[in-house]
Amino acid sequence: MSGAPPGCGNTYTARRLPTAVTASPTDPARRSEGGRGKESALAIRGARILPSPDAPPIEQGTVLVRSGRIEAVGAHVPIPPGAEEISAEGKVLTAGFWNAHVHFSEAKWRNSDRRPSAILEAHLHDMLTSRGFSTVVDLGSDPRGTLPLRRRIESGEVLGPRILTAGPGLYPPHGIPHYLRDSIPFWVRWRIPQPTSPRAARRVVERMLGRGGDLVKLFTGSYVERGRVVPMPDDVARSAVEAAHAQGRLVFSHPSNLEGTRVAARAGVDVLAHPPDTTEGVDRSVVQELIDRRMGLTPTLQMFATTVTTNPEYLQPIYEVVRQFRELGGSLLFGTDVGYMTDYDTTGEFLALARCGLDGRSILRTLTTAPAARFGVTESVGTVEVGKRADLVLLDEDPYQTPTAFANVRATIRAGEILHHRP
Repeated sequence: MSGAPPGCGNTYTARRLPTAVTASPTDPARRSEGGRGKESALAIRGARILPSPDAPPIEQGTVLVRSGRIEAVGAHVPIPPGAEEISAEGKVLTAGFWNAHVHFSEAKWRNSDRRPSAILEAHLHDMLTSRGFSTVVDLGSDPRGTLPLRRRIESGEVLGPRILTAGPGLYPPHGIPHYLRDSIPFWVRWRIPQPTSPRAARRVVERMLGRGGDLVKLFTGSYVERGRVVPMPDDVARSAVEAAHAQGRLVFSHPSNLEGTRVAARAGVDVLAHPPDTTEGVDRSVVQELIDRRMGLTPTLQMFATTVTTNPEYLQPIYEVVRQFRELGGSLLFGTDVGYMTDYDTTGEFLALARCGLDGRSILRTLTTAPAARFGVTESVGTVEVGKRADLVLLDEDPYQTPTAFANVRATIRAGEILHHRP
């Protein structure tokens, strides 16, 4: 099939295939831990707690948070006088969600250095924090908007999620996708990185990371025309990956088709930002090779149905790639491509994942422990445990009973700070 284009964060040797990286300088909680004083506390009481996808639930449990960290978890946790309380009877509490594929490319993120905080918070709430996301991975945006936004969030001036950014991404030579090329002014196109040699690729990556990037995004396959994909040269992709891994950073790839997928695999990319949507030749053996190389995958299934077509003949082969990835034990990371996709509702993505065979525990893993492991930050986030950062999500219903419950978010908390709460 000929797919239409979708839209589209340890020190390693060149031969090592990493599964995680150390936290980047922007990843640790550098804002005031929850904005609370050292002696103040937050208690979420009476919830059904899902500590992790692999741990049994805690019924009628309480989580006590102090100074942005989880101080106690259990069924009989005393609540100190003066603590702020959230009643969670009949609700379900999990670790904070990750969205491992977002974009800050809409016009509302421009001039983020001087836009009023309340306006930015409203946009972040609509797009991300009301959906449960306490950490997001930006896979392509203008750093002039994303970096000031992140700085203002980390300083506490703006309430929002933790942002890891790849900056603008790297494209093949003469390989800007037609859906971007046709929508940006010609004087902007020349600034988009399209390295033609390994040396140039290395310089671009080093420059992007040096300016505040947390990871690297490659278009190893780019739709320069509808139905025509240009692959990134192997040596260019490999050099970019090696430069990123040398600084302990992950590399995501937009593959588009079989050859773009193979370029990503040969280069040592860590995560496919999408499944290939032109799926000819992407059979079970190809999927197994990706897993053998310890690559992850972000499905972004609802994006294809929202921005490309609802035709089952187009969608089902993409679903099959995700289904095989799950069956063969691959690591899936939740991501929606929101920001390119303007529908912020996550319900469709959870339904699509369920159609690919993921149950509630598997989906929770894509939202929490899988991305935390991939980014090498499991010691601080990903599960509801004493000592970990208080990134938490309160749900109206039990997602182990119905996967769409993940979309019914009652409260989102980042490092003890309430970013969203629907009484």
